[in-house]
Amino acid sequence: VQLQASGGGLVQAGGSLSLSCTGSGRSFSNHVMAWFRQPPGKEQEFVAAVDWSGERQYYSDSMKGRITISRDNSKSLVYLQINNLKPEDTAVYYCAAGIVALKTDSTEYAYWGQGTQVTVSS
Repeated sequence: VQLQASGGGLVQAGGSLSLSCTGSGRSFSNHVMAWFRQPPGKEQEFVAAVDWSGERQYYSDSMKGRITISRDNSKSLVYLQINNLKPEDTAVYYCAAGIVALKTDSTEYAYWGQGTQVTVSS
């Protein structure tokens, strides 16, 4: 599975963004999809994951309530909606795919997109 993330940009605090990740390959729908992020100078962290069907989601505690992950297997797309953006959400956001069960450990995901930068101004 090859992945390409998009949708990042510069947003004011309180705003919203919708990130997209396009997958290529016929096995996209067989994979759990996840988003991770890496703030400047910090380690990568889990954001959200969705199972192959899109029916089950798992969110990080730090962002729960402000984010929604979804997918459209017919288009090989996974989305991350982020609302009420905060300056601390500034990070490079990565999408990832794996044959796992909604894992939060990045090492469980075999395929990664190149990342999209989200910058939130105060």
